[in-house]
Amino acid sequence: MIIRFDKMLIDLPRPEYSDPNGASAVQELLGGKFGEMSTLNNYMYQSFNFRNKKKFKPFYDLVASITAEEFGHVQLVSNTINIMLNNTTFPGDPDIAPMQTAKDLRFHHHFIDTAQTAKPADSHGRPWTGDNVFNSGNLLLDLIHNFFLECGARTHKMRVYEMTENPTAREMIGYLLVRGGVHIVAYAKAIEVVTGVDMTKMLPVPNLSNRAFETAQKFEDEGIHTKLYTWSPTDFRDINKIWKGTHPEDGRPLEVVIGAPEGAPTPDYEELPEEFAPGISAEDYQEIVKRLMRSAGL
Repeated sequence: MIIRFDKMLIDLPRPEYSDPNGASAVQELLGGKFGEMSTLNNYMYQSFNFRNKKKFKPFYDLVASITAEEFGHVQLVSNTINIMLNNTTFPGDPDIAPMQTAKDLRFHHHFIDTAQTAKPADSHGRPWTGDNVFNSGNLLLDLIHNFFLECGARTHKMRVYEMTENPTAREMIGYLLVRGGVHIVAYAKAIEVVTGVDMTKMLPVPNLSNRAFETAQKFEDEGIHTKLYTWSPTDFRDINKIWKGTHPEDGRPLEVVIGAPEGAPTPDYEELPEEFAPGISAEDYQEIVKRLMRSAGL
């Protein structure tokens, strides 16, 4: 089970201008082969299907706790896309074509399909697929795959960072470069426990420090790259059998944090009359309020 909090992992800046083509690139970080939907579902099904959970509890705890964090990563990338799409079109009579700018943009799905919000798809609009899930049942093979998956995800984030100067995208990518780096090190340490092979000597992959990225640097200065969360007040604590020692890049001590980070408020979005979203008029809203009050006996 998962306890959900109405929070975001970090606060995202909301610039006045839109960046719909930038949002189409960020879609790859959500629904692409190495996107956050892939990391979430890979680890989720590995945790569901894990054999000998008690015998290999530190490894089960590791995969399960990272699964919970990945849910927050999907939320963060989705809201980044939503913010980047804000103010792309304008309200008006249908005959004046209030969404006329959308026809010249790369990703029409944002305007036809989802009312200018994120879609579970890659940068070309291809739906995310369960074919991206790897769950072999072999613990070492799954850990090696997860290490590779996180390195691939890091590469894609670095490339998208270089594609856009949008402050929302860069804030999100900077944070996820740091947190993805935590997961890379965690899986590397898990592989070392199983095999004796020090995978951390390969890091970072690609060979560029997170500190080369301005928005990632500030999160590392806060020490976020040294923390691994249990995402539970009581369970998954045996990650401390794996997440221990020092960080391979800067030598800072690693820390297991019981629970979740404090988080930030979840963004809300104004209505889009040109998209008929949410499609509730002021009069409809007042009637809904009256019905809710009547049902509550007020």
